[in-house]
Amino acid sequence: MVLFSCIFFLEFSDVHLDVGRLNINFKAKSGFQNVIPPLPQELLTPIKDYEGIIPKLNVVVHIVGSRGDVQPFLALGKELTKAGHRVRIATHGVFKDFVRSASLEFYPIGGDPSELMAYMVKNPGIMPKFSTVLAGDIGRKRKMVFEILDGCWKSCIEPDPDTQEPFVADAIIANPPSFAHMHCAQALGVPLHMMFTMPWSPTTSFPHPLANIQTTNLEPRTTNYLSYHLVELMTWQGLGDVINLWRRKSLCLPPIPFAIGPGLCDLLKIPYTYCWSPALVPKPTDWPSYLEVVGFFFREEPDHTPEPALASFLQADSTPIYIGFGSIVMEDPDRVTNYIIEAVRLCGVRAIVSRGWSKLGEGRSDPNVLFLGECPHEWLFKRVAAVIHHGGAGTTACGLLNGRPTGIVPFFGDQPFWGNMVHSAGAGPRPISYKDLNVKTLVEMIKVCISSQALVSAGEISRRMRFENGVSEAVASFHRNLPIPAMTCDFLPHEAACWVCKIGGKKVKLSDKAAQILIDREKINAKDLKLYHSKTIQLENRRWDPLTAVSSALLEMVVDFGTNTSGLIQSSARVIGADQSLDENGESRTSAAVVMAAKDVGRMTGSIAKGALVDIPLALTEGLHNIPALYNDKPRDYGPVDSAKAGGIVAVKSLAFGFYDGVADLFVLPFKDARKGGIWGFTKGIAKSYMGIVTKPSAGMWDCILNCTFIYFFHAICETRFPSNACYFSSDISLLEGPSS
Repeated sequence: MVLFSCIFFLEFSDVHLDVGRLNINFKAKSGFQNVIPPLPQELLTPIKDYEGIIPKLNVVVHIVGSRGDVQPFLALGKELTKAGHRVRIATHGVFKDFVRSASLEFYPIGGDPSELMAYMVKNPGIMPKFSTVLAGDIGRKRKMVFEILDGCWKSCIEPDPDTQEPFVADAIIANPPSFAHMHCAQALGVPLHMMFTMPWSPTTSFPHPLANIQTTNLEPRTTNYLSYHLVELMTWQGLGDVINLWRRKSLCLPPIPFAIGPGLCDLLKIPYTYCWSPALVPKPTDWPSYLEVVGFFFREEPDHTPEPALASFLQADSTPIYIGFGSIVMEDPDRVTNYIIEAVRLCGVRAIVSRGWSKLGEGRSDPNVLFLGECPHEWLFKRVAAVIHHGGAGTTACGLLNGRPTGIVPFFGDQPFWGNMVHSAGAGPRPISYKDLNVKTLVEMIKVCISSQALVSAGEISRRMRFENGVSEAVASFHRNLPIPAMTCDFLPHEAACWVCKIGGKKVKLSDKAAQILIDREKINAKDLKLYHSKTIQLENRRWDPLTAVSSALLEMVVDFGTNTSGLIQSSARVIGADQSLDENGESRTSAAVVMAAKDVGRMTGSIAKGALVDIPLALTEGLHNIPALYNDKPRDYGPVDSAKAGGIVAVKSLAFGFYDGVADLFVLPFKDARKGGIWGFTKGIAKSYMGIVTKPSAGMWDCILNCTFIYFFHAICETRFPSNACYFSSDISLLEGPSS
């Protein structure tokens, strides 16, 4: 609410494109300073460990990113397996062998991480370059995001691709860039737990790692806090339509309103476990108890026999330093190779250089530099003097665990954040942006890394980190935040409940095994079983008052109309540029372009009709209904509208109670407030009662009209109140071909 209820001006620019962050200039009106409300005490109270039996669960882990993003979750998966759970790692297909080598189940979600990395290096900012838009890269990336979203959903419900063993997720663990997590959890009715290697939850302690605060006249804590909301807002602006399209097409769920799309996890208080060392970055004091910092995730050191060239290089002369950029795909690796060779020569050191995905040192040789292929960091970092890399969280953790001074050359994302944290701890030099990398800056970085001061600081961090066990603590955090009683079978407590039925007039939760036993013994009938949701997620677009409610609904309508207008412009351009040839399906390209343009016109018309006839009246109704909350009176909860029957019940309740409560307030509120505040309280009670007699019956009548008159019509067309397979615009994948408006 802070972001939308306070008046201030923001300027966005994208200047430092090399670090992949959103450059923000805050300019606030006078008086707008620290307005961040304190957390309620109950949210700061530590969550106790569950003392009963924890059932065996099917856990799917969604990971989008590079090898460095996947590796920590392999350690987590093995620890969850030890706890008795069945674990499925759902990530990009290129990592299948990597996951299988850890003896974990694998499911491919699609997407090419090397293509994603190349895109990020080319377009490191949140706003892409204009040349990228012209080249059509945005459309390809949006299609890839849709493919990943759909792959994540399939990983929750489809059998193992190799063994065909059935699988349905009982719980979901995910990193934020997977984006599908919340929506899969809502569709399945299962708990969600987020885990990540960088801060993603609002705090006043430091800004969002993807936000580069350039200028601000706000109090620093407020600036830090707002940066998280702005990054979420920009991310949702770019991907919200793709996510909503996927929700309609694959999950049969209604769209997420623009007003609540950014920051859904914060709104629903989804637990987060952050896998970095508190010795490096302590947990912020303003984070609630369901956000935890447990330590880096380290896998067991793999057995490794070095190739002869590496063994010989390590044994000869002085201890070398390590330089590598892992999964980064550079545009000019030869130039970087030249920088490395020259800087190593000038510093009088030797270096082991990882070729990585950029293939550094291709066709090159130097007596002081060994260009290396794959080698486990856990093994190698014990045998080098210092490490210089791109700043991935896993590589940073491995270097610090081994007490190695660390220099970071960030390319994008959270890499500048880790570079600054390492430098603040004294364990390495200031990070050098990839754009500023040259022989001189690399020489300066190497000199700091081999200094005695950096070695002492890195050693101190290492000693503290060795007392942590991030993986086991993460599993404990996962268990602490599960609704265990709601997930447990009533007959077999070590099994997870997935069915519900009535036995002897009482609803009971049943696992697959318990249900099969009862069916075999003819205690229940299979047709009486209903799917059980252990964690229901209700996404409610909370309205605070009629003015802001109608304003937000109007803004959403304008955004939808603008997005669809952008689609019409693009499809019109296709009609003009289309020729008479046939596509791969044997259809005329001109005809296909005309059909797409017609669909875009329909979407534009539908967005206006939906906004004017449903969204705005609905927002007004909810705003009127929630006015009592503004003067500490609790509005009635009529329950969710998820079917035509439920809509009719809510319509009757809202109309009846609207008039009843409005009239009752005239007599109740003045005397109720008079007991608390005397004559002044009596006066306030009269004012509240007059407001209630106007707003409550009005809200009841509007709600009745919407539910009774529009419910069937818009159930089939707009999916406004509850999910349906039909929707007011096409779910054609071609919608993803252009950038969001």
